[in-house]
Amino acid sequence: MYTPGHFAIDDPAHLHALMQAHPFATVVVHGPDGLDANHLPLLLRGEAGGERLAGHVARANPLWRDHDGAPVLCIFHGPAHYISPSAYPSKRAHGKVVPTWNYAVVHARGTLRAVDERDWLHTLVRELTDTHEAAQPAPWRVSDAPDDYIERMLGAIVGIEIEVTGLSGKWKVSQNQPAANRAGVVTALAAGNEAARQIAALVRDFSKERP
Repeated sequence: MYTPGHFAIDDPAHLHALMQAHPFATVVVHGPDGLDANHLPLLLRGEAGGERLAGHVARANPLWRDHDGAPVLCIFHGPAHYISPSAYPSKRAHGKVVPTWNYAVVHARGTLRAVDERDWLHTLVRELTDTHEAAQPAPWRVSDAPDDYIERMLGAIVGIEIEVTGLSGKWKVSQNQPAANRAGVVTALAAGNEAARQIAALVRDFSKERP
């Protein structure tokens, strides 16, 4: 990932927070037919320097069979939004501005391991469920379904675990713009949709670190 220094993020706290807030990842592998991508939620486990990612795929999905022990790239997509030149005061001053996109993303590299173990899968499914149901007014639990039904569902999936060997983050949130333009971006996006407001917050937060 091309990452100019002023966009690079290496603080594990920032990286982990994005991965947990946006867990639906793109998992990229390279096989005999070239590049292939799968899209699935991944659960972050472990501390900085010893992270692991856990998820599951359909048993019919060749990812777990064909890429056990292979290197993978997992892309966690954070908020993103178009930035119009009209947001910049410098547009009115000299007109030397162009459109762009602001975004935040984390790349996790590691080695994939297939896990076809019932107890491991049951624990993972329970953790994933509890995590993603937490905000629901009446959270669903795995135990709400009949045991024999859950057993059949577990038999239809295979787990994957990725031992993370490298994490890199890119927060492109107007750090290359002067303070007045960054403030203009915050104002322009603050009343927009959820992604716009998230980008506005990132621009505001990272502006505190720059004059």
